[in-house]
Amino acid sequence: MQTHHIYKRELVQHLCQITDPKEMEAALADLLTPKELEDVVLRLQIIKLLDKKIPQRNIAKKLSISIAKVTHGSRMLQEKPKGKGWQWALGRQQ
Repeated sequence: MQTHHIYKRELVQHLCQITDPKEMEAALADLLTPKELEDVVLRLQIIKLLDKKIPQRNIAKKLSISIAKVTHGSRMLQEKPKGKGWQWALGRQQ
């Protein structure tokens, strides 16, 4: 388990070194399956829309996804400590 933490930290460090958006897009395409990348992209949009207080049903319709996916995103936001990982996704700096 500790080894995976080290590997995750190494991945984050490598990704943080990428400054060019096209290079980042290529790196993500190489690291993730198309489905995984689509899920990450949708998760970011769900978070942004939830933060704008858009109703979950409207989000599901707008993104052409199930209400269950939006609800899952909402639960994730509620379970994660406020002010931590989602701040970057919402364009906020601390």
